[in-house]
Amino acid sequence: MIEASGIYKSFDDLLVLKGIDLMVNQNEIVTIVGPSGAGKSTLLHLLGTLDNPDKGNIIINKIAISQLKTKKLAQFRSKNIGFVFQFHHLLPEFTALENVFIPALIAGYNRTDSSKRAKDMLVLLGMGDRLDHKPSQLSGGELQRVAVARALINKPKVVLADEPSGNLDTQNATELHKMFFRLRDELGQTFVIVTHNQELASLSDRRIEMKDGKIIN
Repeated sequence: MIEASGIYKSFDDLLVLKGIDLMVNQNEIVTIVGPSGAGKSTLLHLLGTLDNPDKGNIIINKIAISQLKTKKLAQFRSKNIGFVFQFHHLLPEFTALENVFIPALIAGYNRTDSSKRAKDMLVLLGMGDRLDHKPSQLSGGELQRVAVARALINKPKVVLADEPSGNLDTQNATELHKMFFRLRDELGQTFVIVTHNQELASLSDRRIEMKDGKIIN
């Protein structure tokens, strides 16, 4: 599913990633752990095609990312990669349903199909009675469920999550983690998750530890 080899990344004179090699299989939940400054989020951004490595290659779903030009890369990202962040980044003026189906419209799907898929996804995630609620009317756990539904709307090959439970209390964090595993089992979804949550890391199919820009375990 994902193959990264020889990945280096610098910001000015700071070398952040120092030769990362990583494989992620389909239908796998992989967690990336390590201290702050280890390069975890930088690696996730590169895997998500939000930035380019200085050296190395990234292949996602048999496509070499470096070969895609700007427009093709944006289209690839929209249809193949979903994102979930610590803060949900929902648009406050839109309902939960609208927040979920907007990425489908951007990807070129029609409004009727997009709305139906968004509704089905929200129902699957236990948000069927919150479709018309705006973000200000939702709890933290509900906001993150909407964010997960939005990440899944275009049926991505992989969902990349950066500290997805970092802003949630223990109960909501536990429910979110259970939801990830249910989505893997029911939808065959692949997840790469950067986290400081050791419980989530211990439950994942594979735990990758980073330190000082390298994978050490």
